[in-house]
Amino acid sequence: MNDTTLDVAIIGGGFAGIGAAIRLKQKGIDGFAIFERGDAIGGTWRDNTYPGAACDIPSRLYSYSFAPNPDWSHTYSGSDEILGYIEAMAAEFGLGPHFRFEHNVSGIVFDEDAGQWEITIDGRETVRARAVVLASGPLANASFPDMRGIAEYAGHKIHSARWDHDYDFTGKKVAVVGTGASAVQIIPKLVDQAASVKVFQRTPGWVLPRVNRRTNPVTKELYRRVPAAEQLARQAWFYGHESVALGVVWNTPLTRVVELVGRAQLRRQVKDPWLRRQLTPDFRAGCKRLLMTDDYYPALQRDNCKLITWPIATLSERGIRTAEGVEHQVDCIVFATGFDVSKTGTPIPVTGRDGRVLAEEWSRGAYAYKSVAVSGYPNLFLTFGPNSGPGHNSALVYMEAQIDYLVSAIGTILEQDLRVLDVRKERQDRYNAGMQRRLTATTWNSGCRSWYLTEDGFNATMYPGFATQYVNQLRTVDLADYTVVAAERNARRARIAAVS
Repeated sequence: MNDTTLDVAIIGGGFAGIGAAIRLKQKGIDGFAIFERGDAIGGTWRDNTYPGAACDIPSRLYSYSFAPNPDWSHTYSGSDEILGYIEAMAAEFGLGPHFRFEHNVSGIVFDEDAGQWEITIDGRETVRARAVVLASGPLANASFPDMRGIAEYAGHKIHSARWDHDYDFTGKKVAVVGTGASAVQIIPKLVDQAASVKVFQRTPGWVLPRVNRRTNPVTKELYRRVPAAEQLARQAWFYGHESVALGVVWNTPLTRVVELVGRAQLRRQVKDPWLRRQLTPDFRAGCKRLLMTDDYYPALQRDNCKLITWPIATLSERGIRTAEGVEHQVDCIVFATGFDVSKTGTPIPVTGRDGRVLAEEWSRGAYAYKSVAVSGYPNLFLTFGPNSGPGHNSALVYMEAQIDYLVSAIGTILEQDLRVLDVRKERQDRYNAGMQRRLTATTWNSGCRSWYLTEDGFNATMYPGFATQYVNQLRTVDLADYTVVAAERNARRARIAAVS
């Protein structure tokens, strides 16, 4: 294989890219490279190193079934331990030679005559590949929010996804903007360090208990000696989370049960009636991401912490000015405002057949066939693509199903020497019409504002069903769903065979 001609180019060196690489190797496909813009592997878990960073899905389930880890220290793991798991996977499966670090892919273009993708990399030689796996992930890019006055603020600014570990919070007055999944992990840690913490809340979320137990050494030893026992534990967690879908994906009587648990948690941990009212959501549980934490509410009630619910009018030179005219002067603002999730564009420019530009086609909302392939963009496969987000289960369950599907499709391209494997538009359209119809009945489309939706309410993010349903639809690659074009040399051989 020529160094610049690959069987597969994997863009992104996080969970998805590494999982795809492992499964390709297990299928006997070794002609691939992983292009990573950073200088190390890990993706989201390399970048998110803020205090308290952890996963809110149990570790046993937030891992690949083909790479079990019997040594998880707790029910829910912190970012350091998850990153260690990712690094251990890459080492165990010998992925080191496949990585190309500090390779920032700036665009890909499909060459239909050759049946190859041309991959442009900043400051480096262009690379070609027969197939591309776009594994950059939805939580790869983060930036400060476009808030009025942000350029005028003269204090220190930190984004949760780009933490400044050199900044000393001791004795500082700190503001935290946001009360989502990252914020509820950061705030308790900041309250322990800073002189004062003001939390600026736009909308309260549903908070559920998170019981994080240390794993017994006997349990670890059992899982090492009897892998089937760990697999059984994983299945138990999986089906337990599957049942939660009945309460958070759709508005059912079980939704009231989830809300009762949330209200009980609020009542148990917050004694002040006015603060409880400020922290009570006005939307159904599940409409926004559920928050799993036991220490967020207690942190808000510490003497050096205050919840601010007035809307932010502008940032000023010295702090944050709210709508009622009060200026909150702070030394540092922490923006726990989430990621630049691409719901209407693409993380890099993608040009397909006949010069089609994927970002333009996704301008009103992203879509794909089974979240994995897009018509007009042959031999290109997505991980965590449109409408593959779980509201109740582990993202890695969905991602593993996508990876197995795309590895099977890539295997077909290489084994049958195909120039083009392009999903049929009518199959894609039918699939997405059904997807949007099903989404209308979910809690995500029930009226609240969330990062799941575009500005005009299109849901390009979530999957409206059980994880089991999602996995089952990706078990086999049906070539009837695709336009299949053989490579010229393959087609020529077929013509000669037919004549003879």
